[in-house]
Amino acid sequence: MNIEEKIDLIQRNTEEIIGIEELRKLLQSKKRPVIYWGTAPTGKPHIGYLLPALKISDFLKAGFEVKILLADMHASLDNVPWGIVDKRYEYYKKIIPLLIKSIGADTKHLKFIQGSTIQLKPEYMYDVLRLSTNISVHDSLKAASDVVKLTENPRVSGLIYPLMQAVDEEYLNVDCQLGGTDQRKIMVLARENLPKIGYKTRIEIMNPLLPGLIGKKMSSSDPNSKISLTDNEETIKKRIMGAECAPGNIDNGLLPFIKYVLMTIKKDKKESFLIKREEKFGGDLYYTNYENLEKDFIAQKLHPLDLKNALCQEIINILKPIQKEKKKFEKIEKEAYPQ
Repeated sequence: MNIEEKIDLIQRNTEEIIGIEELRKLLQSKKRPVIYWGTAPTGKPHIGYLLPALKISDFLKAGFEVKILLADMHASLDNVPWGIVDKRYEYYKKIIPLLIKSIGADTKHLKFIQGSTIQLKPEYMYDVLRLSTNISVHDSLKAASDVVKLTENPRVSGLIYPLMQAVDEEYLNVDCQLGGTDQRKIMVLARENLPKIGYKTRIEIMNPLLPGLIGKKMSSSDPNSKISLTDNEETIKKRIMGAECAPGNIDNGLLPFIKYVLMTIKKDKKESFLIKREEKFGGDLYYTNYENLEKDFIAQKLHPLDLKNALCQEIINILKPIQKEKKKFEKIEKEAYPQ
């Protein structure tokens, strides 16, 4: 794979790359660049996590070393009770590797890191304090606003969160960071302020956020907006069938998932997306790209019910590797997320 092919792979399913020319130079100068993706063990991971998982797979294919930061300290700063954060870390430690494997990624150059193992070291906290003297309360709150659960009277922890995420780039020893578009303000804060304490800027790469099944951001805190990775077939069908999806209207939560996740998986496997229909309704449909599917949906040649039925089965198939291992982490799931 040459450099331009690597860049094309890196750019697919991304919303923005801050430092695209830096990326090109990095690929020219370094045999195995390093990127990290961080996730705080807060709510249960859902199918929206498949999008960054696919990007992680892309980076592995492009010759990167990928570090996944299981950010337990960030979870506590984002209001996960200190007494339960360890349980949620253990849950993520078990389920996130299964998620990556479920899409067939080659995990040879994939590494998992627990946030507290680096973030509680004196030199790390010293740099967080040094950074805090360069960043205003206003700028820190602004950076945190799309990520941290802020109340009308924000806690100090919400101010610390983006500073730690910036310092993570240095202590993880990475060249790039991958995150959703909701991370943009924190990424910009890092690029603007890390040089002030003597560290280099990193390339910031953002994937779009998938909307929820009921028309807003897919969220771990709203069970109706998402499908959890451990949901059974009955729950998956219930969630999909209850999703907003009016005939001909592409403003829904199903089509973005099909575009960014399902059709990416199908393309990589050289498979078609099969939508089964009775002959009296026109017979089966086969899609090899998202554009044709969207075109038929807008023209109402593809009915929402047929789309939902096909998507249900596809999601069930994608999550099968996780379902097979479910019993191994049911106990920790109950401890991490008590009713």
